[in-house]
Amino acid sequence: MFETIETYSDKLMGFTLPGRNARGRAVRLDGVLEQVLSAHDYPAPITHLLSEALVLGALMGGLLKGEQSQMTMQAQTNGGTVSLLVCDYRGGALRGYCDFDAERLAGLGANPSLAALFGEGYLAITFETEGRQRYQGIVPLEGNSLAEACQVYFSQSEQIPTLIRVASRAGAGGRSAAGLLVQHLADGEEGRERLHVRMDHPDWEHVAVMAGSISHDELLDPSLSLEAIAWRLFHEEDEVRVQSGAALSRGCRCSAEHYATIIARFPPEEQQAMRNEKGIVVVDCAFCSRLFELAV
Repeated sequence: MFETIETYSDKLMGFTLPGRNARGRAVRLDGVLEQVLSAHDYPAPITHLLSEALVLGALMGGLLKGEQSQMTMQAQTNGGTVSLLVCDYRGGALRGYCDFDAERLAGLGANPSLAALFGEGYLAITFETEGRQRYQGIVPLEGNSLAEACQVYFSQSEQIPTLIRVASRAGAGGRSAAGLLVQHLADGEEGRERLHVRMDHPDWEHVAVMAGSISHDELLDPSLSLEAIAWRLFHEEDEVRVQSGAALSRGCRCSAEHYATIIARFPPEEQQAMRNEKGIVVVDCAFCSRLFELAV
């Protein structure tokens, strides 16, 4: 059974495989990706890195229920070429930012490794539900990609076998990025023991092999819908259930009112120290590169 829905870009697509106790999310970013990246003049290696982070943000954030639930992913180092990478997702709204040492980055070549960018870095992933429940996992930034680090997060912090594939490219038509996340959700086991059982489960082994066969070209092919990708991968299953996900947008939530509320929480002497010679507090939003002048 396969629903005739067509999702191509800037919208999440979810699916489940009832016969295999598995679920998945797929996404392709085009216009939204360009909007987020256009806030700063990022060099190619950082554009590639942030593109991957935004795809991961959409895939993982899309697992949450509730429009006010939020996923935040933050990669940080001490003395790394990249000092901070952050992105978050809430109700389909994506935002991201990367801070880096441009001089050091230029010396790393065109395709620096994750280790060259982050050194001894770590990745913190935080989920916050609509009920304000908050849980976080922190894993080392090891391996070849952010996607691998996220897989480690799910296995270590949530004990859920997870496979993630991400692809991105830049061309004459602009930059695009896409990804696939698949998880095994068998019931009946507890804690770390559950992870071992699930990893060895034949259903998960089958799903992981099928999902892992996806190519970068398939993920990025603008003529191939995300539903068609799921059907290609799992056409042998008795049932594939597709769910239309959230429409995606650039989600910077900055506003003058928001910053004024934050500044008002500081003591008067600290507010005074923030003012420039004209008595104005200028706030620079890193996410969207806008300046807010506040007469507080």
